[in-house]
Amino acid sequence: MPARYCQDSPDAILCCALEDMVLLYHRPSGQTNMTISPVPEILATLDDGAALTADEILGQLALRYDPGEPGEALPLVEAHLAELAALGLVRIA
Repeated sequence: MPARYCQDSPDAILCCALEDMVLLYHRPSGQTNMTISPVPEILATLDDGAALTADEILGQLALRYDPGEPGEALPLVEAHLAELAALGLVRIA
């Protein structure tokens, strides 16, 4: 069964866009992380509190953006989710 990812709460992360970069302030840890696309877009798919698989997140991204070839995009989404989980910005539900 694939892992499902979610945010603890939508207000746990504050975003500040600076040109092509987005700063993510994680309130619970007090840490700020610098990110670029598609990380903010991945987090936006989890804003409503839903627990989604990497494939479901890619499907949501594809509704608004061109994520590229699915065979290439899915491993990238999975890698970003693993990094976000390691930072505590998302968790495995």
